[in-house]
Amino acid sequence: MRNRSSHGTTPQLVIGLLIIAVGVLFLLDHLGFVNAGDYLRYWPVLLIIYGMSKFGGQGGRGTFSGGLFVLVGVLLLLQKLDVIAFSIWEYWPVLLVLIGLVLVRRAFGKRTGSGGSTSSGEGGDSQVNVFAMLGGIERKNSSQEFTGGEITAILGGCELDLRGASIKGDEAIIDVFTFWGGIDIRVPDDWAVSIESMPLMGGCEDKTNPGTKGPTKHLIIKGFVVMGGLEIGR
Repeated sequence: MRNRSSHGTTPQLVIGLLIIAVGVLFLLDHLGFVNAGDYLRYWPVLLIIYGMSKFGGQGGRGTFSGGLFVLVGVLLLLQKLDVIAFSIWEYWPVLLVLIGLVLVRRAFGKRTGSGGSTSSGEGGDSQVNVFAMLGGIERKNSSQEFTGGEITAILGGCELDLRGASIKGDEAIIDVFTFWGGIDIRVPDDWAVSIESMPLMGGCEDKTNPGTKGPTKHLIIKGFVVMGGLEIGR
């Protein structure tokens, strides 16, 4: 299982410091020392700082998401400074292009990666490959040598029950992607879960409580949740 250090700069630490800074700014404004409005117009700097904190995180995946935050922050900051005329809503198709690039990259990554038996998620194969579009799908996997797989939900929902499975080795990785959809994964009591997926106008929720046996296996969830939801439970 991975050793996760509690030291170093993390996005959570940066967010906490930014919240403190904003709180101090409003406090000084309330006390009459500064005018908060003079500084709040530079709020895109917060996006830039947050994006830079994600560089190199999540096994390299944070570089992509961090760069996206930095790019948007720089463009909005230049707009606030009247350097360029920019409206993020005029460029929403860029989001579709980025989503497509991510899917293509994932597909080629699967082809060039290591082999192994895969299936649609039913039965005892070591990997799952679940896809739902404009509908819902439910799958179970009871493999005793589970290694991970991928789940995709586009305008639909996917439910994966892994409560009868066991991870081969110490950890398994599931790559998820949802766009206007939802993904629900159920895991055994002896699995610990780490969600490393990036939500974009969506949400990720870990509802797994510590099992009675204590965690002996580690499931890592990576990928993107776009205007949708991801839930992990027992």
